[in-house]
Amino acid sequence: MSRKGALARQLPAEGERLEVSIVDLNHDGEGVAKTADGFVLFVPGALPGDRAVVEVRRVRARYGEAEIVRLVDPAAHRVQPACPVAGECGGCALQHLAYPAELAWKEERVRQALVRVGRLANVPVQPILGMDRPHAYRNKAQYPVRKNDGKTVVGFYRRKSHEVVAADDCLIQHPLAVKVAEVAKELIDDMGLFVYDETSHQGFVRHLVVRVSFSREECMAILVTRERHFPEADTWVEAMRRRVPEIVSLVQNVNPRQGNVILGDESIVLWGAHHLIESIGHREFLISPTSFFQVNPVQAKELYDVVRQDAAVGPGDVVWDVYCGTGTIGIYVATEGVRLRGVEKVAAAVEDAWRNARLNGIDDAHFEQGDAETALPKWVARGERADVAILDPPRSGSDPKTLAAIVKAAPRKIVYVSCNPATLARDLAYLATNGYRTIKVQPVDMFPRTPHVEAVALLLPISG
Repeated sequence: MSRKGALARQLPAEGERLEVSIVDLNHDGEGVAKTADGFVLFVPGALPGDRAVVEVRRVRARYGEAEIVRLVDPAAHRVQPACPVAGECGGCALQHLAYPAELAWKEERVRQALVRVGRLANVPVQPILGMDRPHAYRNKAQYPVRKNDGKTVVGFYRRKSHEVVAADDCLIQHPLAVKVAEVAKELIDDMGLFVYDETSHQGFVRHLVVRVSFSREECMAILVTRERHFPEADTWVEAMRRRVPEIVSLVQNVNPRQGNVILGDESIVLWGAHHLIESIGHREFLISPTSFFQVNPVQAKELYDVVRQDAAVGPGDVVWDVYCGTGTIGIYVATEGVRLRGVEKVAAAVEDAWRNARLNGIDDAHFEQGDAETALPKWVARGERADVAILDPPRSGSDPKTLAAIVKAAPRKIVYVSCNPATLARDLAYLATNGYRTIKVQPVDMFPRTPHVEAVALLLPISG
């Protein structure tokens, strides 16, 4: 629409009620509707196929926000959420969508991103790999701790707010995490620990983080505090150990900063192991209190198996693991005789990568701490080359300098792992104009009941 047409368009008023049809979901899992004048409304809790009366809550230049007042005609794939706080908690935006329909939408989301963002209309998108049971899959729970009306609440943030919704159960968390949260809440009250207040920046207990090893049925409980001084630490340790015998590590993480970053820089092991150990397929990995690890170990194996099959490395191959984190993907795909080289900007993750390589008997592995866009051009400048390059960047995707260095390294394969279809499509388009064609993209549902989707792309040289 032209600027003149947009100015002439009649915008809805805040508080106005409209009957609309929901035509799509946005990247946050909110329903997308259009008014008679073509104005876009985002409607949380709405699904494609719904016909609903909505009330406009906010109007911006290009879109508005609305809430459902009444469902006139529900979509065929709408289901009753199994979670009792699904309408309040901001964690799972798609609890009300039947799982087969959720998978279909995620697969199409990847396909549409390739076409609309990357202009890659002919790239085959494989059927998405979903879960047989899309429940209790998370191995990491991050619970904010707050006081609501004088009561301690351990739960999750309400949608688009910092108000904490009590979550006595969470259907996507491992049951051990739920058990730890229940016990921790009771102990915070019993011990009289001062709960943090965001407004005044006063209080002691800020968050509870629970990490679980699925393969060993063990967990690590991390109490995030505003200050280091914790005179009740021994009492806390004794009570947590007694009431949750599956705990193998109790950690205090100190975060004195204001803001919404959960973990601070200092972690103190109050009792037990410094790491959990998790098995994925044929490999074991150490998980430290602050290290990144895939939150869904069941689907992580599916994802890593795709990467291993696509990479198909063999003796003598040099494998670059870019944005390697704790080294899990590179170690998973490595076979005897492979030379593994990783780069990661988080120093603690690099330390864990070295430990994981030793744990799994990967002798020829080297991990470097630094930004990929700085490190890789240096590798290329000194003559290093890769046979296979594996990338697993953050949601923002890869820096152009990183991609340019990989192109110069001339690997026979690039395997790109992405948690953001839009930046994946953007980076595949860059590689398409610089000598690499995308052979296929495999979506993997790492985060059931949420709008997020992972994907693995295999690229080969255009001249090959």
